[in-house]
This record gives sequence, structure tokens and C-alpha cells, in this order.
Amino acid sequence: MSLFLRRFTPVAQLRWGAAHTLAPRRLMSKGTLDPMTGELTALPDINISALEVIRNTKPATPPPSSTLVFGHTFNFDGDALLELIKELIRIDKHWIPKEPGHSLYIRPTLIGTQKAIGVGPPTEALLFVICSPVGPYYPKGFKPVALYGTTEYIRAAPGGTGAFKLGVNYAPGVMPQKEAAAKGYVQNLWLHGPEHYLTEVGTMNMFVVFRKEDGAIELVTPPLDGMILPGVTRDSVLALARDHISGKNPLPKLPDNLIVSERPVTMKEVKEASESGNLVELFGAGTAAVISPVDRIGYLGEDVHIPTGEGGMGPVSRPIWTELVGRQTGTISSEWSVEVTK
Repeated sequence: MSLFLRRFTPVAQLRWGAAHTLAPRRLMSKGTLDPMTGELTALPDINISALEVIRNTKPATPPPSSTLVFGHTFNFDGDALLELIKELIRIDKHWIPKEPGHSLYIRPTLIGTQKAIGVGPPTEALLFVICSPVGPYYPKGFKPVALYGTTEYIRAAPGGTGAFKLGVNYAPGVMPQKEAAAKGYVQNLWLHGPEHYLTEVGTMNMFVVFRKEDGAIELVTPPLDGMILPGVTRDSVLALARDHISGKNPLPKLPDNLIVSERPVTMKEVKEASESGNLVELFGAGTAAVISPVDRIGYLGEDVHIPTGEGGMGPVSRPIWTELVGRQTGTISSEWSVEVTK
């Protein structure tokens, strides 16, 4: 069993909009070891006698709806949140793993907490940040995964919420994931429409690499059409590839004749490229795995085979992964890095 994201640090919290605040009394009769953090904490079951109600005499007034933008919705901005996360990491720096390939996984989350049942914008919200020390997503090295090209289910639809980081986008994948596993595949490849357009891989963005007739290597990912999540890792892969092409930051061993395309791609195109030898590789890109290579796709009753290179990765994904992980770990200096503490 994977231990990825099964151990957590104490959580940083920031509440908004509540007229009353619940605060624990300073003296607790007893405590226990939290099963997630391993640290002494209050009992997980709330003891009502250990709570005090403190009236907030000056509750914050929500901003006008016309001023709400990403990162500023609940009277805080992106810079303020970044400072909160920095302080949390400074406090919990002893949780940062020292072993190579290990890291501290950081997950900010915002949920509505109003005491009501109904459908509508929240009047109260809780922003919390979870940190979890994690080991390598592939502890025994990169092993390409098999995908099931599902035509029975969809992850998202035009005009829906697929382009947003919401919990609701993950629920539709739970049962299809179990069915894919029962068929011998690791993840679903989400296909859309009668043309079977490729959209995402499991919970990751997706890239396909083709060899064109003139010998050029084309790195393709579906466009941000409202169904595709604009993932940070997706954007990082595209930025590194484009900087390589422009000469701003050439990457060792990445093909010089590289082309980057954000365009629709169908299973028909992938299958034909596989059969003609013009399919170079296919991989997922996401926060946890960074790069996840694929070696076959179950599609309409047969497997479409995907080439993989030495060590499981191909000629495009390997150099990009090396650069990206180097920037993440600080072994490669980058303007993307955020210094938390020296």
C-alpha cells in the first residue's frame, strides 16, 4: 500500500465571515496522539464543555461581488496567503524530509462552513493548509502505467466545472477508477464526444508526442477549453518546452526540432500514430507524480501500445522532468523558486 499523503503536519487555519468563533479552553483534561500528525492533541471527538463561544463584535463585511477575483475572494490576497504558507513551513520545518526524492506536500483548501443546508454562495469559509511529508511517487523508479480509454464515463463536460480545482471534479472518477482497475488498468484516460477527444489522465493533465512527416517532434496537450484543468505542472511543462525552443533555456537531450501545440487530439490520431511508428510517447503531468509515463491504452477492446524509453520515460518527458524536479528541489536555480527560510 502506498503511504503517499497518509501522514500530515498540524494544520494552519484561517476563518472568514463567522460572527462567532469557537476556541478551545487553555486547559485540557486529557489528550491523545493524533493519528495523522503523531503529535499530542485534544481528543478528536469534540467535548462541548471544553469549548467557549467568543463573540466577534466586528465581523468582516464581505466585499462586493463585482470585486471578487481569484486569490482575493475572502478579504485576503495571494501574497498574504503565500506569507501564511511560508510561516507554516517555518514552524513545521522539522517535517521536511531530508532523503533525496522526498518532499513536503503542501495543499491549501477553501471550504464553506456556514451553519445551513442549502445551495448558494457561502457566507462563512475556512481556508486551511495541509502539509504532508511524502516519499517518491515511484519509490522503485519510473514504471509506465496502463490506461483505460473510457467511453462509458466522462470526467467533465462543456460549460461545467472541469477547469476548476474543485472536489466535485474528483467524485465522478471514483467508480470508473475501480472498474478500470478490475480490467487491469491503472487509470482512466478520459475521452470526450463521439470523436473520442483525449482530455485528462486520471487526475492529471495529459501530453502526447508525435513524430511529424518532416521529422519534427510535436508535443501536444489539449487546449484549455473549459473542461481541462489549467494545472501548474501542465503550465510548467509547456513553459520549459517553449523556453527550450526559443533558446532562452535549452535543455540537455531535449530534441532541437521540438514543436509545442495546444490543440485537440483524438484516439484515432493516437492509434494511427502508434501503428505507423510516429507515436513517440504519452504521459500525464500533475503535482504528485510530476510526470507519469504511459505504455498502453485499452481502447474499444484492444490495447494501443505506446513507446517508452530507457527507465520508462521518453525523449521529451525525461529532460523536462529532470529540469522540473531540479527546480523544485533547488538543485537548479530558478525564478520560480520561493525562498521560505535560509
